[in-house]
Amino acid sequence: MYKPNRKIPCVYMRGGTSKAVFFHDKDLPQDTAERDKVILSAFGSPDRRQIDGMGGANTSTSKVAVIKKSDRPGIDVDYDFGQVDVFAPIVGKTMNCGNISSAVGPFAIDEGLVEAVEPMTEVHIFNTNTQKEIIAQVPVKDGRAMTEGDFAIDGVPGTGARVLLKFVSPQGAASGKLLPTGHARDTIEVEGKTYEYSFVDAANPVIFVHPEDFGVTGTETPAQFNALPNCEEICRRLEVIRGTGAILLGFAKDLEDARINSQTLPKIAFVTKPVDYTAGSGKFIAADKIDIVGRLFSVNMKMIDAYMGTGAICTVTAANTPGTIVNEIVCGEGKHPDDRAEHIRIGHPWGIMDAYADLQDNGDGTHTVLSGNLDRTARRIMEGYVYVRD
Repeated sequence: MYKPNRKIPCVYMRGGTSKAVFFHDKDLPQDTAERDKVILSAFGSPDRRQIDGMGGANTSTSKVAVIKKSDRPGIDVDYDFGQVDVFAPIVGKTMNCGNISSAVGPFAIDEGLVEAVEPMTEVHIFNTNTQKEIIAQVPVKDGRAMTEGDFAIDGVPGTGARVLLKFVSPQGAASGKLLPTGHARDTIEVEGKTYEYSFVDAANPVIFVHPEDFGVTGTETPAQFNALPNCEEICRRLEVIRGTGAILLGFAKDLEDARINSQTLPKIAFVTKPVDYTAGSGKFIAADKIDIVGRLFSVNMKMIDAYMGTGAICTVTAANTPGTIVNEIVCGEGKHPDDRAEHIRIGHPWGIMDAYADLQDNGDGTHTVLSGNLDRTARRIMEGYVYVRD
């Protein structure tokens, strides 16, 4: 007898500047390999267009979130994040996505996993990828997470209800250490040239480098960067630096292994001092409206159109870590008293992103980041079933 493709309940949600397919854990196979097959089929991966599935053919729209009610003390829901590779049959699980994290609270409320409390419901989320807690403050009305509001974020048309995310104790999400190398700055030689970098692990590990060292300004949009005649050469060198970080984290045994099997982590970013530039949206970004210019790269060394949420948390944490490249840009020359950067404005390819830090003074002139915070919007786009191939 003919059997139709298997149907699985799901919700398609936007969180920040990303989109993901949300599943209840109970609706997916518990065997990891079988679960990955189901997810890959749901997204139509691997295929550069993901034409036979829900994927949007780029890293920002090829993401999955799996949610279940938590039995951990003080936690409401457990949240597994997956970066679904467009080109390879891989569901990356070593990282979290800060933008998609902003949709977890609204999903949990609307699905009845958390009691809706007006006007604001606080959802305690445990991200299994990083083993870290995230607290989401979600506006609620008539028992549902609010969608409409007057808060806008660059990279998303229109406005929505503001969701506040607090990434609790973000340090050491992948390595267990804020500075995986033990230093605020390091150098590496690649193809006969020495590059300076700062490797910071907070929410997700990011390697920050100077774009000028690679012959670019750091204000390029992804389209402009991809059109550079030496783009391939720059990406090759960036991948060596990034791959070296993957080896240090224990995610790869060598550079080739990192290139193939550890594309999701660590991330690498261009950061430079504030300058005037025009965003991909056509919006003029004035230097005095930002504290740093940033460009993040994702899977297959692709510059992303906006800025990752976890990347922003790592950036604000790095800004509060003396000696890092980010700290010098943001806090140098007395820009922030005592190297305290409770609020930074990141100029990214599509506009400006704000990131905040709750700081604790240690009494010796230093301070600790208790949480990195973001304001995002989220929206339920579709609910129903996805059909996967048996």
